[in-house]
Amino acid sequence: MTALPADERPFDDTPIHTADLPATPTRDRNISAKAWVEAPASVRGAGDDIGGVRVAYKRRLGPWLLWRAGPARRADARYVAVQHDDLATHHEFRLFADGTGTGVGPSGAHHTRFRAWKQDLLGRAATDG
Repeated sequence: MTALPADERPFDDTPIHTADLPATPTRDRNISAKAWVEAPASVRGAGDDIGGVRVAYKRRLGPWLLWRAGPARRADARYVAVQHDDLATHHEFRLFADGTGTGVGPSGAHHTRFRAWKQDLLGRAATDG
């Protein structure tokens, strides 16, 4: 299996259930939000306001399922983390083409750095400084 750059991976629309989403990133394809049988609206519509971009599954982060709408680098994108056992609970981080970002993590803290937002998802102390 050859690893492809994130934005070159084809989308796989084969139906998949929450329990079957892999813990680690897939390197040969993008699992489409359209394929996720239990996908909540927060994931299905994550790209609607940024050009109707496709939404791809990225990985599990602790209790969270991480999805991205849009390209991986220097472009408008949105990450949505959905709690695996409560699909109504989610948090978003919005990345902008100029490299800035904004999002609120489960701690209630506002983040301007994606890394700090991900650390918040994992329950780790996160600072944006």
